[in-house]
Amino acid sequence: MIYGIGTDICDIRRIRSSLERYGERFVRKVLSDAEYASWQQRSARWPERGVRFLATRFSAKEAFSKAIGLGMRMPMTWRACEVAKLPSGQPIIVLHGALKNWFEERNLRVHVSVTDESDYAASFCVVEKN
Repeated sequence: MIYGIGTDICDIRRIRSSLERYGERFVRKVLSDAEYASWQQRSARWPERGVRFLATRFSAKEAFSKAIGLGMRMPMTWRACEVAKLPSGQPIIVLHGALKNWFEERNLRVHVSVTDESDYAASFCVVEKN
């Protein structure tokens, strides 16, 4: 049974502007440690790729927060929600701490899709109740 659906579209130019204005402080606020390591690798090779990575993660976390019905309120935090990928490349949501407990207590599971094109990153999230 569907528990919630969330979608988000993010202007990559806005993420780039925040990155230029706040630097790594902004990145550390949004990304988990594992995501941060990936962001560093991508940014080192091609800075624009790092910006797009950050924008897709931002968008996916927004979509997830909408799908679970909390928005950005506790226990939902930027860093407690991580966007990882399977060996196949499929994106997945990995939860940590109080958010993970909250999610598991409700017997939920999540599906996520992310994309970026030109000036926008978009995400779609479906949360199911088992």
